[in-house]
Amino acid sequence: MGLKAQVDTTKVPIRDSVGDPEEEPILPVKKYTDSILIPAYYVYHQWDTVNIHPMKVDLSKMRDSIYVQLVCDQNCDFCCPFIGPTTSNFGYRHYQPHFGIDIDLETGDTVRCAFDGRVRIAKKNKSYGNVVIVRHNNGLETIYAHLSKILVQPDEVVSAGTVLGLGGSTGHSTGSHLHFEVRYLGNPINPSDVVDFRGHKLLKDTLVITKANFKYISEYKAVRYYTIKKGDTLGKIAKKNGTTVSKLCKLNGLKPNSTLRVGKKIRVR
Repeated sequence: MGLKAQVDTTKVPIRDSVGDPEEEPILPVKKYTDSILIPAYYVYHQWDTVNIHPMKVDLSKMRDSIYVQLVCDQNCDFCCPFIGPTTSNFGYRHYQPHFGIDIDLETGDTVRCAFDGRVRIAKKNKSYGNVVIVRHNNGLETIYAHLSKILVQPDEVVSAGTVLGLGGSTGHSTGSHLHFEVRYLGNPINPSDVVDFRGHKLLKDTLVITKANFKYISEYKAVRYYTIKKGDTLGKIAKKNGTTVSKLCKLNGLKPNSTLRVGKKIRVR
């Protein structure tokens, strides 16, 4: 039987500082003066408003399925962060993994919160630029990056549809867009497994998380590149790296007769 992470009506506290998972057992809580409905408390061991990625839980070898109830009538809802065309998908890109979906927008466009929850991060980052991270009541975390302006503060309670900031092109960005990520216990999940970005709605009200969602982790670790040298051909490169010309073409979007540029990297695995 799988584990269920559902919206619960038990009142639980929000942690104000980073905690040690080994020293902070997760226990049911009944009385707290400063509390809100956050069933995610039963999933996470810490509340960190400083580090963007504090979690180090590897779910690639998980056994049970986890059922995350994304929306329900009483405690949560959904809002598409921005209605626009996607310009880059989840996957390996530019020699490194791309853990989110890029949505085209103009600088100054309104970016909204996907689900009810609480702001964990709201600050400037070298890579993400101006970034907001929200931990949601359903147990997921979502990331909104490259904003031109942040309009919320850490620890602020937000709802689906709350304006988090304005779109932009801060950080490692070459043009105005929203970089949107979905994570569970720090592990990126393809946002397209959760949201229909064409219909701007959830695929399902309940997200079933299995180790298949994290298959990309082992695939990324196996990725290898080769730097093209003078005199190289696809046949020679394939032979050197124990692969075939057809696989090289598929991995790199090449044709068997494509011209190879010396010094350029080509993916071989």
